Amino acid sequence: MSADRTLERASQGMGKKPALIVVDVIKGFTDINCPLGSEATEVVAANCTLMELFHERGWPVALTSVVYRHDHEATVFRARLPALNLLTPDQPWIQFDDRLPVTSSDWRIEKHHASAFHGTNLDEMLQIAEVDSVVVTGLTTSGCVRATAVDALQYNYRVVVPREAVGDRSTAAHEANLFDLNAKYSDVLPLDEALALLESLSE
Repeated sequence: MSADRTLERASQGMGKKPALIVVDVIKGFTDINCPLGSEATEVVAANCTLMELFHERGWPVALTSVVYRHDHEATVFRARLPALNLLTPDQPWIQFDDRLPVTSSDWRIEKHHASAFHGTNLDEMLQIAEVDSVVVTGLTTSGCVRATAVDALQYNYRVVVPREAVGDRSTAAHEANLFDLNAKYSDVLPLDEALALLESLSE
């Protein structure tokens, strides 16, 4: 077997107008009493810090939640992962984690699949707000966070993923996907470096 080879990559950093995409930091994913949930206290705390900074700067914040209102929505995905059927409007699991400092100006995006872009108007909203780069956070690293980060690049946004602001049910999956995201699709940074990068934009 040949040795691993890595491609040369260039860090992109942030543009002039960033947005924060908080992916599925909802009770179904942060409450261990839900089959979809995992312990996410540190992830929630990191997202609170980022949201407060974006609110302070007046930059867009988009929060996503997986919601199934009809039986015909995402049937293959739901058959693959039956626990997703808990994410219906009559369940508390679709609500944002109470610890998040959500404001009335934040965008609320309902989605049916992994990516925050698939089947939503998120790209249109970002374009109207003249956003050129995004910070992608939330749950889970190997699923909806990865799909959103990859799609963000494919929609031509620079992408930063703060390491402490994302999480997964599997540590191995978390680390493997952060490695791959950093190699090809985004800049994966420690939270303090991501915050310093964002704060430098307001100077």
